[in-house]
Amino acid sequence: QVHLVESGGGLVQAGGSLRLSCAASGSVFPINTMGWYRQAPGKQRELVATITSGGTTNHADSVKGRFTISRDNAQNTVYLQMNSLKPEDTAVYYCAADQVSKGSVIESWGQGTLVTVSS
Repeated sequence: QVHLVESGGGLVQAGGSLRLSCAASGSVFPINTMGWYRQAPGKQRELVATITSGGTTNHADSVKGRFTISRDNAQNTVYLQMNSLKPEDTAVYYCAADQVSKGSVIESWGQGTLVTVSS
């Protein structure tokens, strides 16, 4: 298990931008895939974007072209650049990381950071 701490959330007007960061620490096993999820009030948690240790990315259709996930392996940090924000992007954003230890997958989650997009 790795400790994940998100930062960068806040209040922004529609059309604005925010940059989320997730710093990983205390990792015993190598981190493979990291990702961002979000959960809006009354809705299920959904995948926003993922990135592998090799840099392969995947973005949900709802954010494609607006959000960009990136990773700094040297600093064990993953970022989510959010542009052209919409009110429907309002949610708690969670950072997640997957580790593999002798064939077993270990999943870690941050506590989340709130992003509020006003109309």
